[in-house]
Amino acid sequence: MSKKSLGLSDRLYDYLLSVSLREPEILQQLREETAQMPNANMQIAPEQGQFMALLVQLIGAQKALEVGVFTGYSSLAVARALPPGGQLVACDISETYTEIARRYWQAAGVAYKIDLRIAPALETLDALLQAGQAESFDFVFIDADKVNYGAYFERSLQLVRTGGLIAVDNVLWDGAVADPANQEASTQAIRTFNQKLYEDTRIDLSLVPIADGLTLAIKR
Repeated sequence: MSKKSLGLSDRLYDYLLSVSLREPEILQQLREETAQMPNANMQIAPEQGQFMALLVQLIGAQKALEVGVFTGYSSLAVARALPPGGQLVACDISETYTEIARRYWQAAGVAYKIDLRIAPALETLDALLQAGQAESFDFVFIDADKVNYGAYFERSLQLVRTGGLIAVDNVLWDGAVADPANQEASTQAIRTFNQKLYEDTRIDLSLVPIADGLTLAIKR
């Protein structure tokens, strides 16, 4: 998957970053450390992190949820944008990757805002619902295994408040979704997910071609 916005030449992409990206040093350090890892392409692009932080500020989010942490770039960007009393519930299954995330959350002074839950995300989401937290979240970011996108979204729609925002990553899948010859399971899952959301009358929808494609859905 692409780590930069699709469809831009290198020259135009570099220009975009030069006049818009205000990446804090702590986020840059995390991005550079993650770039040395074999699966570095799982990390979001810096302009996407900045965009999501702006969205969190725009909607005045106090309570956020993340499905898929990896090394913590997106959670760090979101947590920094939350107010001092804000909270981010972060779901992941990897102790190894999230140990890197914890280190940077601590260094950035936002660890107190982040409640990391190590368990299969569907279990965590169901537990939140069972704990009476339906319609209590302002912002949700989904960036995990693609075959479960539909299930993650359904739980998230229950957990987010009316007017709350759900952001879903990798919905253009490096262009593979538009290639009929690509019938891989993850590609098909994203195609099905995209079509389902297009037809979903419970939300207002926009698919933004930033990084690898970011769907924004506001709960009606």
